Amino acid sequence: MKEEILALLAAQPDEYISGEAMSERLGVSRAAVWKAIDTLRQEGVAIDAVPRRGYRLASVPDRLTAGVIAPHLRRTDGASRLICLESVDSTNNYAKTLAMSGGGFRDGTAIVADGQTGGRGRLGRSFQSPKGKGIYVSLLYKPDVAPMRAVNYTAYAAVAVCDGIEAATGVKPAIKWTNDIMLGDRKLCGILTEMAVEGETGSMQYLVTGIGVNVNHGPPIATSLAMALGRPVDRGRLCAAIIDALDAIYETWLHGGGDVWRRYRDNCVTLGRPVLILRGDRREEAFAEELSADFGLIVRHPDGRRETVTTGEVSIRPANGVG
Repeated sequence: MKEEILALLAAQPDEYISGEAMSERLGVSRAAVWKAIDTLRQEGVAIDAVPRRGYRLASVPDRLTAGVIAPHLRRTDGASRLICLESVDSTNNYAKTLAMSGGGFRDGTAIVADGQTGGRGRLGRSFQSPKGKGIYVSLLYKPDVAPMRAVNYTAYAAVAVCDGIEAATGVKPAIKWTNDIMLGDRKLCGILTEMAVEGETGSMQYLVTGIGVNVNHGPPIATSLAMALGRPVDRGRLCAAIIDALDAIYETWLHGGGDVWRRYRDNCVTLGRPVLILRGDRREEAFAEELSADFGLIVRHPDGRRETVTTGEVSIRPANGVG
């Protein structure tokens, strides 16, 4: 109830809404409205009250809840596909457990956490996820497509995350192949896409994409949006913008069309640079020449041999090849 009240107030931030209007809108008693408002105030939400006018939202603490995020979403169903958690080991883990629980899930369910205790990146690396600082969100889908089509979905997600960040903050990040979002030469955001395939039918059970963004972090984190802008960032608005962008690009991916390949290529800072390809204990120097049609990285080795890299890790090297 309290999140629905907060969402109503946040949707009309400059207007007073009467308790009667809120009770009618939500189908609850006036007493239930008052109780929810009292609970919100105890949690640090500032709500003004004026006799015969009603209630107005003055300010909210910096936390990621459905009431904070939903008013900024373009989704017509608002908070109904949002699951907001104070803390979780990993939003991807939560999404996968939900997908396999047998109870079903709504396509496009977004799991948002204010902090993670076991955030993960590619290749099993940990992702620092301090509470109250970043955005940690996983989008859970069940696409009716062949599993092989999902191989390039992370590239689509990378374009979407850049769109969401730019829409909410004006900052235009770049993409480091294959799934890192960068500000300058420093990592701002990581993306981890996972899926499961049903053994007997070969159909996709779920597709989950996890996003972790450094938002209001300070040192020793290498970079964050707040560090780049010199001011704190509204995490609720940014989270909604990223979810909206991911929803939009998911539809593009499902139905084809769009110019996602070109946009990824134009924003990929790996192209035209010396790179180091890491495959287990092997390290190979090469030059990143182009992006293949399925988002592989076409590289030229020192002996002139060309190869399309689709797995492993690629790091960018200085132009002089040192470091």
